[in-house]
Amino acid sequence: MARAAMSKSSGISPVHALADAAPTPFWLADPARPAAEPALVGDERCDLLVVGGGYSGLWTALIAKERDPQRDVVLIEGQEVGWAASGRNGGFCAASLTHGLGNGLARWPDELAKLEELGARNLDAIEDAVARHGIDCDFERTGEIDVATAPHQVDELREMAEQAEQLGLTGQEFLDRDAVRAEVDSPTFLAGLWDRTGVAMVHPAKLAWGLKRACLAAGVRVYEHTPGTQLSARGPGIALRTPYGRVFARQAALATNAFPSPVKRIRPYVVPVYDYALMTEPLTERQLAAIGWKNRPGLSDSANHFHYFRITADHRILWGGYDIVYRYGGGVRAEYDQHPATFRKLAQHFFACFPQLEGLRFTHTWGGAIDTCSRFSAFFGTAHGGRAAYALGFTGLGVGATRFGAEVMLDLLAGERTERTELEMVRTRPLPFPPEPVRSLGIGVTQWSMTRADENGGRRNLWLKAMDAVGLGFDS
Repeated sequence: MARAAMSKSSGISPVHALADAAPTPFWLADPARPAAEPALVGDERCDLLVVGGGYSGLWTALIAKERDPQRDVVLIEGQEVGWAASGRNGGFCAASLTHGLGNGLARWPDELAKLEELGARNLDAIEDAVARHGIDCDFERTGEIDVATAPHQVDELREMAEQAEQLGLTGQEFLDRDAVRAEVDSPTFLAGLWDRTGVAMVHPAKLAWGLKRACLAAGVRVYEHTPGTQLSARGPGIALRTPYGRVFARQAALATNAFPSPVKRIRPYVVPVYDYALMTEPLTERQLAAIGWKNRPGLSDSANHFHYFRITADHRILWGGYDIVYRYGGGVRAEYDQHPATFRKLAQHFFACFPQLEGLRFTHTWGGAIDTCSRFSAFFGTAHGGRAAYALGFTGLGVGATRFGAEVMLDLLAGERTERTELEMVRTRPLPFPPEPVRSLGIGVTQWSMTRADENGGRRNLWLKAMDAVGLGFDS
């Protein structure tokens, strides 16, 4: 996307729009945020222990009770439900289980039609659950437009539309320059591909809080501020130690995502990367008229270093992405949640995209960790003799795909052969990331190469071609 260091009309740097921004996630600052449940003190026993209170854990607990209302389920969360990626993301709830059609075609061409079908059914099930449980989370199935901001991306989007048609996928519409700008007006937009039905917009924190309420209503015992410190096999079941007690369970579902897994052997398969976002103040009627956006789809551009952006229920614009920040050693720390260098870039890029919104201010800046893996989409497995299951590596598309991952974990724990467990995607793992310092060096070279590709008409250098050949990627 084109850069702009300052507004030509006023000479005021876009960075000044950040002056009053609160360094906190917009979604989590909502007054609807519920009080935390008490921490676990003493010993608990249950049929199923769920470790992690993000979408992955919440869906697992809720679906477990729906499958068997008599199953005794405990969920523990180290902080508060929804406080991590589930309350910090852009609020794009996508049907895709494969991190987009292109990644799916490259990795699982023979089962892509089935994966697309399962993804569509999964999104339908999320919409149904939101309605059935009365979850007020601004759910809008408005779709998403991938926009081209460079000439080579126009051809890529047209080719993707043709591939979708060949696969029999409906709801994918190629938009030329005039058509895409009629939807959302930016001088940087050259074309678009609108997935009209495969993506919903949602208030992500309210979705997490609503799932927590649904879990409690179903009889799940939820303990917050309760990190798991040690997981081990115990007799025919599992034991988990916490700061003030223990949980003994027949089975466990591990929904730790970007945080270190209790199963150490799978840690090399996931690295935490930091993604950042800005939120604007509400747009005026004049500002809304200047950009259009009446049909309210989400948008993202088609570069390697891409931006994602959407309009909220109260007419703010969330603008995020571009930088993918990895810290040496892969730590997840509160001080990483703010990254001024990235916020400056994002502000500059925002006003390059929407120069007609000059004078708009940002109200919130934040970041959070994403669990990325080398194939860009989740992988699954079991540990401790099949008594524990895990789903990890959603790589930024977990708002929707975590529900599918919950179904897979429960299938694996039940020992069932299902259409999900028979998938090659479920039966195989990505390549692990190498240890430090090779990991940081490789990620750095990959980041540099992706930037060069964006600057050179999408042409991938030898490094990226080699990574493509072995199936090792890096994304957010």
